[in-house]
Amino acid sequence: MTEPKIVQPEEQVERLERLDTEGFPDKHATMDAEIREYVGDGEVVEVDATTSTRLRRMIDKRVLVVMLGTYFLQSLDKNALSFTAIMGIQTDAHLVGQDYAWLHTVIYFGILAAEFPTVLIVQKVPVAKYLAANIFLWGLTITMTCFGYNFTILTALRVLLGLFEAVSQPTFLLLSAMWYTRSEQAVIVACWYGMNGVQGICGGLIAYGISHIHSHVLKSWQILYVLLGSITCVWAVFVAWWMPDSPMRAKCWSREDRALMIERVRANQTGIQNRKLKRSQVIETIKDPQVWCYVFIQVIIQIPTGGLGSFSTIIISDFGFTTLQTELLSMGTGFIQCCIMLGAGWLIRRFNRAIIFQLLFLMPNIIGTAVLMAVPISQHTRVGLLFAYWITMSFWGTTVMLMSLLARNVAGQTKKSVSTAALFVAWAVGNTIAPQVFQSKDAPRYFTCFSVHMGCYGVIVILLLILGWHLRKENKKKEAVQEQDWTASETNLSNAFDDLTDRENPNFRYMY
Repeated sequence: MTEPKIVQPEEQVERLERLDTEGFPDKHATMDAEIREYVGDGEVVEVDATTSTRLRRMIDKRVLVVMLGTYFLQSLDKNALSFTAIMGIQTDAHLVGQDYAWLHTVIYFGILAAEFPTVLIVQKVPVAKYLAANIFLWGLTITMTCFGYNFTILTALRVLLGLFEAVSQPTFLLLSAMWYTRSEQAVIVACWYGMNGVQGICGGLIAYGISHIHSHVLKSWQILYVLLGSITCVWAVFVAWWMPDSPMRAKCWSREDRALMIERVRANQTGIQNRKLKRSQVIETIKDPQVWCYVFIQVIIQIPTGGLGSFSTIIISDFGFTTLQTELLSMGTGFIQCCIMLGAGWLIRRFNRAIIFQLLFLMPNIIGTAVLMAVPISQHTRVGLLFAYWITMSFWGTTVMLMSLLARNVAGQTKKSVSTAALFVAWAVGNTIAPQVFQSKDAPRYFTCFSVHMGCYGVIVILLLILGWHLRKENKKKEAVQEQDWTASETNLSNAFDDLTDRENPNFRYMY
């Protein structure tokens, strides 16, 4: 195949001399065919800062906007049950005992069933179209929830919702690595994951407004589900039309800009795309200690995260606030979540020290949980307890940093896909357990639940220390090789698109 020429002004790109790639595995034989059309067989193009900023804005307009809007709707649709809990759904659907907690749990059964198939499908099909199809289907599911007059119907619909919503998080993590540089990825992940907080703000406003609607045809919670489902279906059509599937297939931009977008992420050393499922990379994923650290941390951190999120309105209401006050205070919870997640992304980009900041973000959790366990509920203490609950939201910072670590530290398309699926299976497992830790018999203090949370924080500290030690050790091994062979330097980018894993690529360095 003839290598395409990229013609750009001197101030935009600078040709570097062809690097000596002698000794590298397979001489680019594993490079994806679509990528090869744009990058050739080893020539590196340096993209200057001005051009990179211009390209970043173009990508944000087409890709980041879709990720933000989709994740906002996913969070809003999934957590609508929390708002309807104080709008009468428990009475109308005859929910008793642990029924409400189980409705929060069963959605993760659907996610567990769909996660690995979804990630493998995303590797082989046009991403934007597959994403749009799933968005439309979960929009229909949300709309049909207005017919959930008993526990059985609501359970079936929640499982279906999990099956379709499983596409979002792993796809967005892969998109973040595909379109953005390693230094940008933490902020990008924080932005779309921060939509959890935005939905808390907007969801509180929407629920507050709809709770004032009195209709003889539909209950207020039914109106909420019909409204959210309809908006989601319309958004799905927009996503299918607006979002490109990959830099190589982005016909909305010139060929020259597409080539520069690919070169812009070359230094990631994690590749962009490869549609072949590689057994060797699956085996390496299973044997890689860093992947298992991500998985275990994710399971354990989601136990407090999922529980505090699912029961947020009930916890705040139990402090002694009215229904309308609870809905408005949920907006404060959402605002705090946004600030924490964006702050976490900024800290990683500014200081490039994820694990240290993850440990620091756990400290407010421990303090807030201790206060919730020690201080009795009364009219005089409810404001203090509310603030104690709010500072436990700092776990969102640890979660954002964990996902950005995986996006930046795992290379090889199959390995990244399997690792991402494993991370979100772990996320689903943790969230499956989380609501069950909140036992109705323990209300309103939930001593057992908060004791479990304290234990989780201690285990996470230990796992983060192990992860940091492991990544540092692996970097030292690669640096020892570099001392003997200059081609193992991390500045050598000629191997970046060869679909090598982080372990196979001698130029790859871990960030922690």
